[in-house]
Amino acid sequence: MAKRNFQINEQQDLELRQAFEQTRDGPTRTRYQAVRLYGMGYRVGEIEAITGCTRSSLMNWVRKYQQMGVAGLVDHRQGGNRAKLTREQIQQVSQWLREYTPRDLFGAQTQTSSGQYWTVEDLARAVVKWFGVEWHSRTSYYTLFQQCGFTSQRTEKVFKSRREHQVADFEAQLEKN
Repeated sequence: MAKRNFQINEQQDLELRQAFEQTRDGPTRTRYQAVRLYGMGYRVGEIEAITGCTRSSLMNWVRKYQQMGVAGLVDHRQGGNRAKLTREQIQQVSQWLREYTPRDLFGAQTQTSSGQYWTVEDLARAVVKWFGVEWHSRTSYYTLFQQCGFTSQRTEKVFKSRREHQVADFEAQLEKN
């Protein structure tokens, strides 16, 4: 087993303890506590049980603490996708989804052959067009649909490349025979 090279001195212990007590941000407090316990010689398994972190997270935090000190442990996450649209913008999207169809906005370049029904892909294009906002997760668009009062439906079982006039000609030919 490898010997632990990281240990904290009394000054670092005091610094981490004070930072822990002064902040109210839960994830940041967990980081302070985990690094402090690791530096005091606690076993990784014990630290995982106490803080709920993983070994890889703990090692990343220790590395950041060594490089940047207490400031490197502050949680800088933005809070996810909900912050990308305001409540008023979500209400505006809801109104526009009811007023317009994908065909109204994008012409024939919609995800369904009729262009009458909203899909995640069409919603994503519309939100970019309206607000310049794009999410990486489909779940965010499902959530936006839900916030707008829309429910999921099964998709049409028609190919986009289907040519209606050729289908009509084919069906007419079948009736003649």
